[in-house]
Amino acid sequence: MVFIITLLVSCQEKKEPENAGDVLISKHLVESNSSLLQNKDTGIKIIDFRKPDQFEKGHISGAINLWRTDIQDTSFSYGGIRAKKDVLETRLGNLGITNDDTLVVYDNRGSADASRLWWLLKLYNFDKVYLLNGGYSSWERMGGGITLDNPEIKPAEFSLPATNNAQLVIEREDLLRRLNSGNSNVFLVDARTADEHHGKTIKDGARRGGHIPSSIHIDWAEAVDYGHTYRFKPIPELENIYSRIGASKEDTIIVYCHTGVRSAHTTFVLTQLLDYKNVLNYDGSWVEWSYFVDSPIEKNLKSPVKK
Repeated sequence: MVFIITLLVSCQEKKEPENAGDVLISKHLVESNSSLLQNKDTGIKIIDFRKPDQFEKGHISGAINLWRTDIQDTSFSYGGIRAKKDVLETRLGNLGITNDDTLVVYDNRGSADASRLWWLLKLYNFDKVYLLNGGYSSWERMGGGITLDNPEIKPAEFSLPATNNAQLVIEREDLLRRLNSGNSNVFLVDARTADEHHGKTIKDGARRGGHIPSSIHIDWAEAVDYGHTYRFKPIPELENIYSRIGASKEDTIIVYCHTGVRSAHTTFVLTQLLDYKNVLNYDGSWVEWSYFVDSPIEKNLKSPVKK
């Protein structure tokens, strides 16, 4: 049974859907045959969150293009920091998005990039945003419509709530204080690759290799069928993967990666699929942490490789 659109948007129903096409309502995730994507309601906006050259080679019919560089603040000495609220309001408004719209976001990388936009909007207290499970490739496999045509865009007014959801983000200074406090109920998760975690690889933009002390390494890509369907793994598998943190659902978990993108994906998994209650995404992540000489680091290898 497919839920009617008013029920989909209300987010009041908590049980698992009987049909894979229905929205996992409390989890901000939709399948490619969801009625949200089949509905022609102009209040539903589909956002293709890939690089513009990928978008131009084909996209879901009606989708509008937005990319990570569109939602970044370039005023810092290091990259990847989130755009300020007024900048995001202008960007989304210029794409014809209004406060009343429901957004469905997709990429083609296991929702890692799309999760960044989901997290930023949730941080700014805009709740009507969903990820497309499996992204563009899943949509294609399901026989969804692909087009080269761009939709007509009429700029609109878009404004975000005055207050942010501070429970979704942590800044470097607060992270330093927490590390020094010795609080055993705070867990730190590194969502990067093993080579990055160990200091063997230093990605572009970072000044040093390694990881934040006491970090537990869980590569974000473990949560998806990476390289195949790009869909999120079943809940029991996710529970098993993230049980390695050793945290209860009530403990504080701080997640970081290179620039807060992959860690946004892990934040999505922990909060929306596994019901962890206190998960903070370190927005500056390794690029910022490695920039400051007073940021303590650990690494396991002596010969890092720049990438």
